[in-house]
Amino acid sequence: MIIQSLELQDYRNYSNLKMEFEPGVNVLYGDNAQGKTNLLESVFLCGTTKSHRGCKDREIIRFGKEESHIRLVLEKNGSLHRIDVHLRKNKTKGVAIDGISIRKYNELFGMIHVVVFSPEDLGIVKNGPAERRRFLNMELCQLDKVYFYYLTRYNRILKQRNQLLKQISFHPGLEETLDIWDEQLAECGTELIRRRGEFIREMNKISGKIHRSLSGNKEKLQLIYEPDVREKEFREELKKKRSSDIHFMSTNTGPHRDDIRFLVNEIDIRQFGSQGQQRTTSLSLKLSEIELVKRIKKDPPVLLLDDVLSELDQNRRKFLLDSIRQVQTIVTCTGMDEFTNGQIPVECLYYVHNGMAERKEMEEKNHE
Repeated sequence: MIIQSLELQDYRNYSNLKMEFEPGVNVLYGDNAQGKTNLLESVFLCGTTKSHRGCKDREIIRFGKEESHIRLVLEKNGSLHRIDVHLRKNKTKGVAIDGISIRKYNELFGMIHVVVFSPEDLGIVKNGPAERRRFLNMELCQLDKVYFYYLTRYNRILKQRNQLLKQISFHPGLEETLDIWDEQLAECGTELIRRRGEFIREMNKISGKIHRSLSGNKEKLQLIYEPDVREKEFREELKKKRSSDIHFMSTNTGPHRDDIRFLVNEIDIRQFGSQGQQRTTSLSLKLSEIELVKRIKKDPPVLLLDDVLSELDQNRRKFLLDSIRQVQTIVTCTGMDEFTNGQIPVECLYYVHNGMAERKEMEEKNHE
């Protein structure tokens, strides 16, 4: 799977833009605040319908405009495919594959797999549980259409149940209707818990080996999935905590409260690990995602590196660059220092500035 081209219209700071990419490493360089991350965001959005920065559609549309368009062309299994995304301020987004509109977003999953690694991802380990749940959801939704179905349904039911809990405070007779929502919530939540557990088990098999290599065989990494409630006990826990939920007007048990723990040599590194250990673990996670996609989909993903090389020391940077040689990569950076020593060949080079992306030859860049 290779991205061939990307076109943007009224997307963030881009009025009209067309870029072409190569199978290997594609570098986007330029000063900060020029829109390099926006380009990666548009690619991620074409694969997942969402911004990796958690932004809403109306925040992505160019200032003063009512809509935005993205067109991505990719080669997959010897055939060309086109993904069109139409963002509108006051309407839901439209998505089309090869010119045919899709009704459900999960029809898009599987067309393109993207793994994004940004400086914010270095906080997966040290930040709060919401960051780690987001990591789980982002990866599982791309790998598992059924997971996306249950996650979407769970979130919708959870929202409706919480609204009902607020109404019960004023209309106690509504409490008996909770049984219906509890059954549906338990059905979806049980599937999420099961599939998350399977995902973490698979990640453990891969990340442990990668982390040992990254640490020079000095550290053993283990991922521990910590569900808020066990899948077989979810229904019963909802009943037990019903009075508490009504009191607090919120659902206080379920996979929306799950977490992951990271152990390095049996030590919880979120609490007791060094910054270096936390960064190494985050890097291990991202490299494990790439390998997991290869195993499950039999096709490497597209890797998006958002100014992350400057955040890594020389050893971790070299390991990352050595690991992406067989993966199409789009990487942003402020300068070319990470690549000038010939560590990895650059196939395509763009200078991003003032809402434009100017393609350059490597020889031209070296003489600047």
